[in-house]
Amino acid sequence: MTHNLLGPEPTLLPEHTAAQAALDAGTDPAAVAAEHPDYSEAWASLAEKAFEAGETVAAYAYARTGYHRGLDQLRRAGWKGFGPVPWSHRPNQGFLRALAVLGKAAGKIGETEEYDRCRTFLADSDPAAAEATGLK
Repeated sequence: MTHNLLGPEPTLLPEHTAAQAALDAGTDPAAVAAEHPDYSEAWASLAEKAFEAGETVAAYAYARTGYHRGLDQLRRAGWKGFGPVPWSHRPNQGFLRALAVLGKAAGKIGETEEYDRCRTFLADSDPAAAEATGLK
């Protein structure tokens, strides 16, 4: 990702090492979310699994939770509602994955405006996130 010298600095969310280690070790994302409810990656994992299983409404709900938890953390990290959120920084990926599933699920249930907003937000955050998550 190239940085626009006139724009805001990229926002990097803090590491959440205990929760990340639990997910990496294969702990059920529901257990990780219950233990670390502010960890977007756990919510994103739940959303992706639900979406892949055809449980669109559950996917939408999990994704919205991960998205809002991520927004809270972005704001605490200094994000002002715009600017890069790099996919290459793993702690950002939970938020970006949740945003992608939120968009996909919104599209499935006919929430066209939400789908478009999520797609644009993801691409504006980092085009690599849109590529990695398939929400282009």
